[in-house]
Amino acid sequence: MKTYRLALIGFGSVGRGLVQIIQERGAALAQQTGAQLQVVAVATQRHGSVYHAAGLQPAALLAAAGTQLSTLAADHHNWDTERVITAGNADIIVECSPTNLQTGEPATGYIQAALRSGRHVVTANKGPVALHYAALAALARAQRVTLGVEGTVMGGTPALRLGSELLQGAGISACAGILNGTTNYMLTRMEAGATYPAALAEAQALGYAEADPAGDVEGHDAACKLVIIANTLMGRTLRLQDVAVQGITQLTPAAMAAAASAGERWKLVATVDAHAAQVRPQRLALTHPLAAVSGITNAITFSTAGLGDVTLVGPGAGGVATGFALLADILALHRSQTGA
Repeated sequence: MKTYRLALIGFGSVGRGLVQIIQERGAALAQQTGAQLQVVAVATQRHGSVYHAAGLQPAALLAAAGTQLSTLAADHHNWDTERVITAGNADIIVECSPTNLQTGEPATGYIQAALRSGRHVVTANKGPVALHYAALAALARAQRVTLGVEGTVMGGTPALRLGSELLQGAGISACAGILNGTTNYMLTRMEAGATYPAALAEAQALGYAEADPAGDVEGHDAACKLVIIANTLMGRTLRLQDVAVQGITQLTPAAMAAAASAGERWKLVATVDAHAAQVRPQRLALTHPLAAVSGITNAITFSTAGLGDVTLVGPGAGGVATGFALLADILALHRSQTGA
């Protein structure tokens, strides 16, 4: 049995999702894999931080979510985030603080501090990976530690692992995907007759869309994920500004009806090949593999030289779903260290 001590940077839905998984499945995972997961620290921007070298109880952490973490019995409270990263006994830093697509900060600095101190990192934070992946990956290699980024694309659906491991030999030449669950949900509702404002209000009420939904509905979130896919799986050096982006804000009931009458369906599709990258609404024939993907589900089609097109469909959002992506990276690290 090998124990991995985790420090969580950020304790929103994704961090809580991982802790919930540890609470519910930790004992079974330890028995199945030989990896025992122990949360020793949590650092947040709004609710302080907590560090306990012997490990914090998942149930107590979940009960304290959204409150000041100083209420928990622990060795130390309210260390700043960098001290939590570098001074504690964590083996793995789980970085899931809020995303910033302009600079990638402060998360990029957190990841750099962790890697430089010899800690492994797993992250669900799109900003640092979209903006600075090459530099972060090089730093991880230089420090001989692991940088896991599965959670940055398609939540718990293993799109990056499928591409990097199982399809590597097939030669990925292009990708096309539905990479944003919020807009896919809205388009599903609009096809059923809802107006754009009504579909957006419903998505916000269900927690799928933020109060400011621009990142989703204008296509920037999908573009960010497309950059990550291109750079991690296809050897590209794509930047966000290299992606031509158009969102769904201009789609009208008349446009939805015209597509339906032609046996087609509107989807916000992100595509990348060796020459171009774009995110834009497209009318797809109902027989297209991406056309059948509804609600908050995500999907991606990898075009390969060896196998042709391979399509993966699965949950693309949600705290627990993305928590499973973080777990997948942790278990991959365990296998690489133990040969399990």
